[in-house]
Amino acid sequence: MSIGDPRFEGWETVSTFKDQTTALAWRDQLRGMGLDAKCAADHPLDRFGRGDIYLVVPPDQWSRANEVLENLD
Repeated sequence: MSIGDPRFEGWETVSTFKDQTTALAWRDQLRGMGLDAKCAADHPLDRFGRGDIYLVVPPDQWSRANEVLENLD
């Protein structure tokens, strides 16, 4: 989980989550499909691992990531 990391500012958001456990599970699914997915947040999560969490990928992987997420539903 990256908090306020400027390295991911240009990356594309493919989904948002409210809890860390769910976000990391979806991140791992994308990574398992060969995508360079990361979980990022603008602010630290609360003590329960909740907050505004973004599942992001490099811009050139956005289309593939959306395709994978749509087929995993």
